[in-house]
This record gives sequence, structure tokens and C-alpha cells, in this order.
Amino acid sequence: MTQTVDTSKDLGKAPVTARTLSVQAQAGIEKQRAEARQEADKILDREAIAVIEETQRAIDAIAANTTSEALAALERASGKINILLARNRSTALISVSHEVVVFDTAPQDIQTIDNIGEAVDAVIASEDYPAARELLYGLMSELRVRTYNLPLATYPTALAEAARLLDRKKSDEARIVLMMALGTLLAIDQVTSIPLLVAREAINQAEAQRDKDKEIALALLDTARYELDRAMALGYWAQEPEYKTMKDEISNIQKQLTKNEDTSSFFSKLQDRLSAFMARFSKGKQSRHDKSQPKQSQPEKRAA
Repeated sequence: MTQTVDTSKDLGKAPVTARTLSVQAQAGIEKQRAEARQEADKILDREAIAVIEETQRAIDAIAANTTSEALAALERASGKINILLARNRSTALISVSHEVVVFDTAPQDIQTIDNIGEAVDAVIASEDYPAARELLYGLMSELRVRTYNLPLATYPTALAEAARLLDRKKSDEARIVLMMALGTLLAIDQVTSIPLLVAREAINQAEAQRDKDKEIALALLDTARYELDRAMALGYWAQEPEYKTMKDEISNIQKQLTKNEDTSSFFSKLQDRLSAFMARFSKGKQSRHDKSQPKQSQPEKRAA
């Protein structure tokens, strides 16, 4: 899924085997996926899940022309909703399900990514949005956690309206109301960039190699820098100033390594910064964009 890009030739450094880092990075991605699933499981609400299940039972009962069973299911769902409302007075959304998916369709080569980005700009300018969506699909390299949430502000009203329609023998209308209610579940995505995961693994491996094979450690840091650039090229919070800071820190560590100086604190600082950066944006925060600044091209942002 991932590979190491050797950017060390000009420095005369030994290339890092793509296979070795790829295996480590893949293990890191799978670990992140498992942790994300565990965290998502923790916030699922059993009462809210029961509301969805009872709603589906009501729909099935209506289809089977058993109105009494449909009303009983709606009564149970309403009871669960009342519990949720009492328990979550300040919460508008309650998690009922989730999915954890890896999308890794993006090219490894940054120039190819930039070319696709330019093609996206061109088709958007011509309002060919289907073509833009197809191109953008090829610019994903991420672990995505999608959580589906029950909207407490509107769902109780839908249940009450469906029950009212059933009492008036308007089964078809009640079924439509319930199906529409299920369609109001709000999906919220939390995204972790795979290039950032690979960069983190490369930094960890570089730290492990610094006393064993300095050349390998230096090349791994080159890989980490490249993956940061790749994350920017793919648009993962590309406007954030932390990218430049982290790349500067990588360069500083490389200088310290060539001088045989102690790099422990420098590695620790870089790892903490990258972990904090990833955690901050995996929670769905948007990247900052200063409208007063002219828009930079991807190469300009990476060179900054």
C-alpha cells in the first residue's frame, strides 16, 4: 500500500528499502484502524441503537399490515428517545453506528498528484463535476472513521408524527415518515492522513536506527519529509504552518546526526508535534485559510 521514495541520491545516502518501511507502515495503519474502531465503539449508545432498531421494526410491521405491532414498536422507540433526551440534555447527536475504512488510491509521486490537482481545477472551471469527483477519488490516502448519529432535535417529532398517521389509518404516509427519519442520521467523518502515518513510522524507525546505521536514519528522515510534502500535495490541511516547522525540525535532526550529536530530545519534540498535529485534525477540525493571502500552488506551499 505504501512505499518509500528514495530522495537521498544527491546526498550520497544509502536508499531505504521500500519493503521494510512499507511493512512497518502497514502495521501502523492496521494498528490505527483497530484503535479507531475501539474508540468509535466506546461512544455508541445502546439506547439510540435500540431506537433505530424499533424504527425498522415499525417499518417492517407496516409493510406486513400489522398496525398494532408498528404502534408497539413506535411506543418502545419513543420511550427510548425520552430516556436519551433526559440523559443528554446538551447533546444534539447520539452515535448509533460507525465504519472504519482505508482509502489509499493516491499516487506516490508528488508531481503526478500535482498534475491531477491541475486537472481537477480545469474540469471544475468547466463545471464538469462528475469528472472532478472521479479525479478527486484518486487523491485519497486516508483512514476514515464515519460515525452515524441520531439527531435528538428532530427524531422524536418523526416518531410522534408516524404514530399519529397510523392512528388515522395512513400507513403508507407513516412508513414514508419513518424512512425519512432513518435518512436523517447524520454522518460525521474523522480522517487520518496515511502519508502522515507513514511519516510518523519513518521518524520512529530513524530514531531506532540512529545509533546502528546513521545513513539509514538519515534516509528515513528524507522519507518522512517526503511524506509530509505528499500529505500537503493531497490537501490534508496543507495550509497549516506545522508542516514547515516539522520539516525544519527534520533538517535540524539530520544536521545533528551528521555531527554525531545527541538527538534524543529533538526526536521526542518532533514526534510529539506530529502526533498532536494528527490528533488535532483527525477530530474534524478544518484547516485555517487566511483569505487576505494569495492562494499558493502546491509546490509553493511545500517550498515555503
